[in-house]
Amino acid sequence: MSISEIYESGIKKSNLAHFASIANMAFIDGELNDEEKELLSKFADKLNISEEQYSEVIKNPKQYALVAVSSKEERLQHLFDLFKMIFADHFVDPQEIKLIHKYAIGLGCSEERALELIKKSIRIFQGKFDFEEYRYLIEKN
Repeated sequence: MSISEIYESGIKKSNLAHFASIANMAFIDGELNDEEKELLSKFADKLNISEEQYSEVIKNPKQYALVAVSSKEERLQHLFDLFKMIFADHFVDPQEIKLIHKYAIGLGCSEERALELIKKSIRIFQGKFDFEEYRYLIEKN
């Protein structure tokens, strides 16, 4: 097996694990609503998840292990994707917070950093940030 094949195989495995984590978030409050189904479909396309893999993950997303990522950018992207799924139903419940907290630590965030990211992300996704934060987001390059 060539180095490029090993690298590609690792990326596919990571994408599948990330997709399973997103699916776990979607199922945490029971059945999938239409918005969650649509988001899962978009994430499957984005992460190059085959229809067969999609079906397997949807049957049992908990069977897939979390794959740690090394870069800060990837960690933030994974957390962002999860928050998009959490807020698909416009509500965040304690179970979702608990799961995303575990996920953030599993991705390599410290306990303190995980809590900080979750707190800030919830405020951003709920649209509850002050003028200074708004200005920073607007004026940032």
